[in-house]
Amino acid sequence: MKNRTIRCVIFDCEGTLIDSERLSCIALVRVFNELGVSLTLENVLQHFSGGKIADILVNTCQFAGISADIDQLELRYRQELTSLFDTELKPMPGAINLLEQLKRHNIEYCVASNAPHDKMVAELRLAGLERYFTGGRIYSAFEANSWKPEPDLVRYCAMSMGFSLADCVYVDDTPKGVEAGIRAGVVTFQLCSPLLVHPVSHADVIALDHLDQLMAFLNYSLTDSRQAQALKP
Repeated sequence: MKNRTIRCVIFDCEGTLIDSERLSCIALVRVFNELGVSLTLENVLQHFSGGKIADILVNTCQFAGISADIDQLELRYRQELTSLFDTELKPMPGAINLLEQLKRHNIEYCVASNAPHDKMVAELRLAGLERYFTGGRIYSAFEANSWKPEPDLVRYCAMSMGFSLADCVYVDDTPKGVEAGIRAGVVTFQLCSPLLVHPVSHADVIALDHLDQLMAFLNYSLTDSRQAQALKP
């Protein structure tokens, strides 16, 4: 990011800003355990990689060697997940500190997700992050009419926030989300949590073990830009 001033950070929501992926995995384990399937968290981590829950349930049924009514299974899964979210949903480690630093440095930010707008608002509220994303900082794929891994949502966010892609960076945890950032042509960071089985290996992707690390990259960008300004006649 040398000689580039970052003015806006575009975040994915689930698994990036809010610690939802762990709870999603737990909900899946519990629902299949109710069916008598000895599914473990380790099994789920190998097969749960984001995407439509109906597809995940179908794949998990195939893995477990059972047949089930997917509509009923999805309903039970969502009930279990809602219960977990209501009691245990938290911000990702470092999320609040990072958002506060972005505010201090006057770096804009927003959130972009394949989820419906109302779902994002509810999850951010449960995680205690809603106050950071008022004033038009929440963007849904349903608004852009395009879903990750297509790049349009990332581009839509940059345009709606009033920045070029060169002014932005994108942060996601899933391979599909990272692919969207790459295809959009924006500097992309992947948050590689312990739940991530297959991190993306790509020359245009910067891996993060913790959200706190992102500010180090942005500080470098800010310092580099200020030094360039100071050298101007």
